[in-house]
Amino acid sequence: MRRFAEIEDLSGFVGEALGAGCRVVAVDRLRGGSKKGVYRVRVEGARVASVIVYRWAETENFWSGVEAADSADPFAPASGLVPFLAAQRTLDGLGARVPEVLLADAGRDRRPADVAVVEDVGGGTLEALFGTDPARAAAALGELAEMLETMHQHRSPRYGRVDLPERDAAGGGTSCEARVLGRAVRDLEEAADRHDGIAEAAGALRDRLRELAARVTPRAEYGMIHGELGPDHVLVDGSGHPVLIDIEGLMYFDVEWEHVFLRLRFGERYAALSRPGLDPRRLDLYMLAMRLSLVAGPLRLLDGDFPDRASMRGIAEHNATEALALLPQS
Repeated sequence: MRRFAEIEDLSGFVGEALGAGCRVVAVDRLRGGSKKGVYRVRVEGARVASVIVYRWAETENFWSGVEAADSADPFAPASGLVPFLAAQRTLDGLGARVPEVLLADAGRDRRPADVAVVEDVGGGTLEALFGTDPARAAAALGELAEMLETMHQHRSPRYGRVDLPERDAAGGGTSCEARVLGRAVRDLEEAADRHDGIAEAAGALRDRLRELAARVTPRAEYGMIHGELGPDHVLVDGSGHPVLIDIEGLMYFDVEWEHVFLRLRFGERYAALSRPGLDPRRLDLYMLAMRLSLVAGPLRLLDGDFPDRASMRGIAEHNATEALALLPQS
């Protein structure tokens, strides 16, 4: 039985962040997280009415049965206080809006979790705003496009997550396209074990991945990307500005990887985020790889006790259909 945090688990951290006169009156665990617990903590006697607490603990991580990969791999699980703080500092330094950190506690030697207390932006997600206030959402989307362009133009001669220097790890090595190909082949194998349609087409999908990868020419410079940016990972603050969350996977990589994900998650609204100059060959490879990842990942999550099972199954089925549609038609 998983145990999530309650008032007594979070009151000390929140009191330290907001001052001794603060009293915690309610704690709500927010939906959607699979690697960390996200809690809205309501308080009295402080300068704010609520804060958000991120809690990285084994009991919060629905991927805990997944074998950890090399931390230098940009696709290794991105979770914990170190990658969060490195990403927060990096984005803030670029002028990208992220929640303010009020307290960070790397307390695993004393307590079962790392914790960060951050600003409660409170305006809801961009995804929700599209339904309630389309004009305000469109303005935030335009500002998000400018923010992403700044990030993507921030270059590095090596790829990898921005927290690598703090882990004494080096990025780079094999090319981005080779990394993507290797991951996609592993995702294909996992998906074929769990999905009949993918299993039947596994040979054709593997051949297509290798064919697309062979078309990609080398590159020696990489942009900064969020890595998993959908409209649910963008909040909109009281002034209408977009705020990036779930930033632990921030890395330097081919920006085409980001644009493929943006296209999938923003749909018809992606036009506001698109940009000229993207490599169409990378886009083709990365789209098929992303589809296979979005089959294997959700099905892998369903091996455990993730609660929103129908949603994960729906994501896997949709992306399986889309992956198969990317095969050449005979």
